[in-house]
Amino acid sequence: MGTVRTIYKSGSRFYVHPDRREIIHPGVTSVIGMLPKPFLQRWSANMAAELAVDSIDFLADMASRDRDGAIKYVAGAAHRYTKHRADVGSKAHDLFERMIRTGAFTARDSTGEFLAHVHPDMVPYRAHFAEFLSVVNPELVRAEDVAWSDTHGYAGSFDAILRVWLDEKGKPTPDRSGVPALLMVDWKTSKGTYPDVALQMAAYARADFLIDPDGNREPTPEFDGAAVLHITPDGWEFKPVRIDDEVFAVFLSLRHIFDWDRTVSKSVLGRAIAKAVRLVTGTQRRAK
Repeated sequence: MGTVRTIYKSGSRFYVHPDRREIIHPGVTSVIGMLPKPFLQRWSANMAAELAVDSIDFLADMASRDRDGAIKYVAGAAHRYTKHRADVGSKAHDLFERMIRTGAFTARDSTGEFLAHVHPDMVPYRAHFAEFLSVVNPELVRAEDVAWSDTHGYAGSFDAILRVWLDEKGKPTPDRSGVPALLMVDWKTSKGTYPDVALQMAAYARADFLIDPDGNREPTPEFDGAAVLHITPDGWEFKPVRIDDEVFAVFLSLRHIFDWDRTVSKSVLGRAIAKAVRLVTGTQRRAK
């Protein structure tokens, strides 16, 4: 059995079927990208404006030597910030997986200091994730596998499936004395958590089956819920996330919009069957 691979087309990620390469499904995050985000335009403009104001002398010097370069530098402020945050997020996800799978980077000395070194950017993330593991004491069921849906035509790589034990108020019991709950879980290292994470979790939880890196597949289990672990340099929160029918229906609407945007919209307008005829007078012809 083959493994799932990904390709990029027109800025979107697509997942290629492990055995039938002609079957290609869009990624969950690309589908969710169909949500309107009007705030991004203002945010991007503000990033460029802040850079210009904070670096006005530097930019004036740059512009005197390379005006186009200065324009591109200011215009790229939001993109550079997003790329930096994505790089931090990727490093943090890799660290979290190593910690929860193997216990790596969690050992401490007699003073409570961590024994293993991590990149300085990862120091607070390591500390907060270690605290999460201690406070919640989850059991890792799966991590970084692919959720695949032929029924609805999508796929995506999820962060983790965890089993946690909860009391009657839905709070974790680290001694595992509560009721076990199987959760689809996402790690977030962004500035905040946003409602569209529910669409992401609902899609993963409603997939037809899960595929591991070796290409082995299993039916998607029935989940008791979902949660997002939000970790920033300042702290962490473990929040429940709705993945009910209403939420999943919104995701499926976005899946249809994705098809509209990438395929259907390109075929709805035909060639003109009648059009205006431009009159060319004799005077205009003689003037040529």
